[in-house]
Amino acid sequence: MDAEHQENMDTAADMSAEDRALGMDQAISRRDFMNGMAYTAAALAAQGAMPWGRAAAASSTPYPPSSTGLTGQTDKSNGIMHAIRDGLLKPTAGASTGETFDLVVVGAGISGLAAAHEFRRLNPAARILLLDPLPDVGGHASRNEFQVGGQTLIGYGGSQSLQTPSYFSPAVRGMLGSVGIEPKKFEGYYDGDWFDKRGLGGGVYFSKAVYGQAATVRETDTAAGWVSKTPLNAQAKRDLIELIDAPKDYLKGLSTAEKRARLAKTTYREFLLNIAGVDPQLVTYFQDSTREYFGSGIDVVGALDAWANGNPGFDGMKLGDQPDAAMSPSGRLIATDPDDYIYHFPDGNASVARLLVRSLIPAALPGKTMEDSVRAKLNYAQLDVKGKPVRIRLNSTAVRVRHLGSPGTAKQVEVTYADRSGMHSVVAGRVVLACWHRVIPYLTAELGEAQAKAMRDQVKIPLVYTNVVLRNFEAFSRLKLSAVTSPGHFWIGADIDFPVSMGGYSFAQQASDPVILHLRRIPGGKLGDEAREQFNTGRGELTRLTFADYERQTRNLLGGALGGAGFDPARDIAAITVNRWAHGYAYEYMRPDDAFWPGGPLPIATARRGWGRIAIANSDSGAYAYAHSAIDQGVRAARELLGVTAGPAISDFPGPPRSKLDFFKR
Repeated sequence: MDAEHQENMDTAADMSAEDRALGMDQAISRRDFMNGMAYTAAALAAQGAMPWGRAAAASSTPYPPSSTGLTGQTDKSNGIMHAIRDGLLKPTAGASTGETFDLVVVGAGISGLAAAHEFRRLNPAARILLLDPLPDVGGHASRNEFQVGGQTLIGYGGSQSLQTPSYFSPAVRGMLGSVGIEPKKFEGYYDGDWFDKRGLGGGVYFSKAVYGQAATVRETDTAAGWVSKTPLNAQAKRDLIELIDAPKDYLKGLSTAEKRARLAKTTYREFLLNIAGVDPQLVTYFQDSTREYFGSGIDVVGALDAWANGNPGFDGMKLGDQPDAAMSPSGRLIATDPDDYIYHFPDGNASVARLLVRSLIPAALPGKTMEDSVRAKLNYAQLDVKGKPVRIRLNSTAVRVRHLGSPGTAKQVEVTYADRSGMHSVVAGRVVLACWHRVIPYLTAELGEAQAKAMRDQVKIPLVYTNVVLRNFEAFSRLKLSAVTSPGHFWIGADIDFPVSMGGYSFAQQASDPVILHLRRIPGGKLGDEAREQFNTGRGELTRLTFADYERQTRNLLGGALGGAGFDPARDIAAITVNRWAHGYAYEYMRPDDAFWPGGPLPIATARRGWGRIAIANSDSGAYAYAHSAIDQGVRAARELLGVTAGPAISDFPGPPRSKLDFFKR
């Protein structure tokens, strides 16, 4: 009997009756992919702290998309950099591999892949190495695969969709086109009538733990049609109906410009309590409503961004129909978005990463079109083949980057990385750091304090994207639901996956078919703390929770929300994959916390400055958490290294024309 199976049996023996009812003893993977101690020990062993033999037990998954349990940025992938951060590991030069490359890219996410793609477009003979600590390419553009009932289900574990192609820069359009991505085709692949044909709509699950009484309520066109069925108190019901159906002008007497100026200084929580004067229970109800776009709850997100987000309470205030310059970049985008939200591969933006890999290493992914890539399996053995012009080295953490000589005159850069066998160094003509800004000061001693400080400003948003495979969606069908939000619960909500069929992959058609549910958690922090501090607090939560913790909350949510329609979490859940991104999306500047926004100076202007033969990419460099921003920043970094100023234009904060943002400044 293997140790994992014995652990499962021991866990089941100690399980409570409540956990058994939830199905915590059922036969799905219960393994935590968090062997961080072994991985960090391997790094420490490079300095003679322990024998390498003890680290050899750590192994990578042969086919990462099939990993279930806890995956993503695990302790295993983060362990080496955490050891450096904590002073447990001091990077040295490492043993030379004898390899020399024209370009080394630190980070094989979308931005790093884009940088490599652009560099090779401009220099076709270039030899390129990409390094990444994760076992898969794409960063948090991650693919999950499941085998259920003899069929393969594909889901997204991170970066979700190509949002608003109308706002893509020419550089982004050109790069996507060069790898075969044609956004217009999604108009045929995304079944926009799938939910309507089945009569499915949104709903809200009120948990007993938060509201004193459990209820699942399907939303209707007017709040008056469904709010009365909720367990909210009487005043909260009246206030919610008013906010949605007939909001007042809560700043009556002020001009439009004065109202916007007031809202720019006000969080949505303050708007609800101090301006609209609603019952405090609605603060709990709306607390997480802004997290999916902005990473923060309503105690941090400004009222202008909440207005853009569709939060209620503004329709009676005569605020106009133009975006406001004080909105965050996401606020500006969603306030003016001319495109339907349909540009989604079955695995989300993992397909963007995979198609970039195909363009760089054709042998790694069979096929020639975006359609035939959907069901193709990435051949990981082809990613790092000696003698090939482009190589991707996974499970490899860059730990030191330095010019071989003065940065102003050096001809080469040495890059040291650590893996399970020790520390190694390679030499590069140029380097792109397509990693998180906050990591870079740990990698190099060549930064000035002003730039290092600007890099530390960019604090990643922690998030958890969980895919739950249901053996069927009959309970959703009976309740006429496509999704539920769950205000106050551990999870923000659960949605049936995007109805996309393409490349021979077909989405569920009958209620008896298996389907993937997507659950989200974006943990916050102490009320009153500013956003960056809350992200750090939330990241601490992610490191403490185990797969069993996430599984229990998953079963609790689905059993509570769907139990009235016959859903049994012990019977109807086939698989769970928890994609944990402790360092997830880039932080966007937003009011009221960032008083320098939008006038500047912006920290990214200082943080992303390259030096010598090193340039900086990643969506952190754009302070904008979208795949198209990651691509723009990768393109910019590659061009900087080669001294190229011509080519398809890139952009910061892609969005509506600047003239619209200036509308209220005239």
